[in-house]
Amino acid sequence: MDKIVSLCKRRGFLFQSSEIYGGVQGFWDYGPLGVELKRNLKDAWWSDMISAHNELIVPANAPSEFEMVGLDCTIIMHPQVWKCSGHYDLFHDHMVDCRESKKRYRFDQVRGRWCSHGEKKIFVTTMAEAELELDEVRRRAMKFFKLRPKNADELSVGNESLTLDQIQERDQVLAPDAKSLDTLTEPREFNLMFKTTLGALGGEEDAAFLRPETAQGIFVNFKNVVDTSRVKIPFGIGQVGKSFRNEITPRNFTFRSREFEQMEIEFFCHPEQSKQWYQYWRDRRMNWYTSMGLSSESLIMREHHQEELAHYSIGTADIEYAFPFLPAGEYGELEGIAHRGDFDLRSHMEGKLDPNSPEGQPMQVELNENGKPKHKGSGKDLSYRDPVTNERFVPHVIEPSAGADRAALAFICEAYSEDKVADDKGDLQERTVMKLNPRLAPIKAAIFPLVKKDGMPEIAKEMYSELKKHMNVYYDDKGAVGKRYRRQDEVGTPYCITVDTDTLSDNTVTIRDRDSLEQVRVKIDDLVGELNQRLR
Repeated sequence: MDKIVSLCKRRGFLFQSSEIYGGVQGFWDYGPLGVELKRNLKDAWWSDMISAHNELIVPANAPSEFEMVGLDCTIIMHPQVWKCSGHYDLFHDHMVDCRESKKRYRFDQVRGRWCSHGEKKIFVTTMAEAELELDEVRRRAMKFFKLRPKNADELSVGNESLTLDQIQERDQVLAPDAKSLDTLTEPREFNLMFKTTLGALGGEEDAAFLRPETAQGIFVNFKNVVDTSRVKIPFGIGQVGKSFRNEITPRNFTFRSREFEQMEIEFFCHPEQSKQWYQYWRDRRMNWYTSMGLSSESLIMREHHQEELAHYSIGTADIEYAFPFLPAGEYGELEGIAHRGDFDLRSHMEGKLDPNSPEGQPMQVELNENGKPKHKGSGKDLSYRDPVTNERFVPHVIEPSAGADRAALAFICEAYSEDKVADDKGDLQERTVMKLNPRLAPIKAAIFPLVKKDGMPEIAKEMYSELKKHMNVYYDDKGAVGKRYRRQDEVGTPYCITVDTDTLSDNTVTIRDRDSLEQVRVKIDDLVGELNQRLR
């Protein structure tokens, strides 16, 4: 993982936000290559899921034909949206503060082990990565008990790694950055939405929130889309956009960030078909990741246990990837596919629902101090009338929700490879290569003149200008051709095109494949068609 992070910084995929001022934790900037990769990823998702979905339905087990349309909703919405969705009341993590270090931690992420010396037993915690946890716990325990390395055998460290919420004896806890025991406060709720202010006055009535997900913009526009697009159920609405969550402890490179981009679909269907559509979207989304280059051996589909489900969820499954920063055998979430029932549309019609009531039944209305409904819905009719059967119902929703940043990170991790290839003299040389799917590769082709004379640069630059109209290409005439190949391999460019002495006589160039290293001759006039075919 250290090599991947280094490459991302060195070659312009990702930078720490505001780095010259020390950076801001949980925020990342995409560099020249990173922005191309992420844009290609979002374009591929949009094409395969929305604009060209009829051509690319894989697997071919859809319960029926369906339509897909798109939206682009605002980041700031009416505050009541977040009341009715449940985010205002339920979207939080539990946190603890350390009275000694003045630092704040997410309650469920502070891990540690019981350590004993003589009759004294303490629970030593750390925020170190999982593979370093045991060593860090041992080091901190040795320091706490004032043990020298030669007395290490006097320390007993528990075999089981536990989180704070599994520990009852809080007065025996050594906080991650503390030197004394019992410095952590009781856990308390911390809302993850970023608060902001609308208008110039800045009173409490002007408070608003940056959206923590893109989904709610789709739900509140459901009726608008049905009325204007003439779509019929079943149909899906897709959206790509920024979301914001005030994570207490952002970590693992871009995996857990405070500003991130989502690629979400809300698929509306008849309640009687919802389980079939749920299975369909599970299969289709898993197949999409493997078709784009993620190894099936590094992916799993994990069904949520009953106690994990969100209060509105009928069923949820996560597509998870074996990121290299995780311990062997562990996976991190790439995408969630949720069967949300009719919770969202009903909530925005009637107000927040009681998760313990029978499905579709509104809660007893909770009143505020003025005797008015506390969680008031829009009062708009968001049901759907079937134009053929005249049946009216509130659609069920299947939600495939993917993170563009996590997906980009997964494809970068999967693509990173090291091997050996022969240089210009035939000697084997180490090379770093990013084996990105050509659809995702930031640069599609690089053009090299073999030497900077005999008219080769002029031909190469003319080719560059022509290809630039069709795809992102790169021109390079510096250094030996072998070194130029290595530079392009390192950023994932699938094809390198060389203008050489034969070009001057027969108007052909060499195309070199990044992965197979195969080289073929192609006429310059056929180059655009050849590359487009290969890139598809």
